Amino acid sequence: MSAGPPMALAGAKVIELGSLIAGPYASALLAQFGADVVKVEQPGTGDPLRGWRKLHAGTSYWWYAQSRNKKSVTIDLRSARGQEIVRRLGADADIVIENFRPGTLEGWGLGWERLHAVNPRLVMVRVSGYGQTGPDADKPGFAAIAESMGGLRHVTGYPDRPPVRVGVSIGDSLASLYGTIGALLALHHVKAGGGGQLVDVALYEAVFGVMESLIPEYAALGHVRGRSGASLPGISPSSTYPCSDGRYVIVAGNGDGIFRRLMTAIGRTDLADDPALKHNEGRVAHGARIDDAIAAWTSRHTLDEVLAALGAGDVPCGRIYTAADIHADPQYAARAMIETHALPDGAPIDLPGIVPKLSTTPGATRWVGPALGEHTAEVLRGIGIDDAEQATLRAGHVL
Repeated sequence: MSAGPPMALAGAKVIELGSLIAGPYASALLAQFGADVVKVEQPGTGDPLRGWRKLHAGTSYWWYAQSRNKKSVTIDLRSARGQEIVRRLGADADIVIENFRPGTLEGWGLGWERLHAVNPRLVMVRVSGYGQTGPDADKPGFAAIAESMGGLRHVTGYPDRPPVRVGVSIGDSLASLYGTIGALLALHHVKAGGGGQLVDVALYEAVFGVMESLIPEYAALGHVRGRSGASLPGISPSSTYPCSDGRYVIVAGNGDGIFRRLMTAIGRTDLADDPALKHNEGRVAHGARIDDAIAAWTSRHTLDEVLAALGAGDVPCGRIYTAADIHADPQYAARAMIETHALPDGAPIDLPGIVPKLSTTPGATRWVGPALGEHTAEVLRGIGIDDAEQATLRAGHVL
């Protein structure tokens, strides 16, 4: 493998303790930009994500994507010897990321106070359902509950139906993004001469953090935002409209100039010229009338015809993409957002490209998710545990 361009986090050492999504995805993002990420897994079983959803030769495609560029090390965290090994790893690490239930690591002698005492420059990211403090801290937390507590579920779906979930684990992913941001902020503080610190990320707070004007509107006006289907209250027109071939188009015509171009494109110059609809607040008051006019026009045309006409009018619009649409889209290809790699048996696998795009120190996929324990010997040799001692540890089921 060629050296390639420099990577932004080259030299940063990260220890990942935990499983599934919220903590591991945070370290995955760091690994994509060059951090040396050591993922600690339970001997024999490993991260349950290895067996989730669609599988290839017994391992999930999701695992290969999320765990790219990581080193897999098996250590039994419940054993005293395993805990001592992790403390040695932590003594030389820049960042530790974990997503166990609060108190679990403390019970194993691997909590913040213990690791910080060993390594005062350490940054520790702790991701949990409710955070490390507060009356709910000890409760088990999952993204589905966090999305509800954070306010997202209540506003997702249609008003005449029960709340629905987004089709991905968005609560976990949001928490991972906040965890990554926190790790980089804290690492910057260390590099500027400060000490290490704890980054406490709660899943419900990560969801709550993107809920826009939810609380200011309630506190000032008593307004409780609810479900609104495909449209977004207070912004008009911006919704999903049916086409004659049974497909749907997304139209975002809520800018003043865009609205005029949209109405002209659909042959409704009367609405384009209506003074009452010149600005967003007026359009919101007449939102149903505007949506009916757009839907009446889109319903007479196929999706491709709608996209062509609105595109010619410079109106933001788009199809609802499936995985097949994404895979075939030239914009994705031009931006290297679909990468093809090889699995251990040589079979090809397409992975999502790296986000964001850095001009000088871009991220890269150096290898796909590793086999369980693939890097144990290499990593433990690096902290002075030779092959003979490793053999003894394996015999004792520590590794």
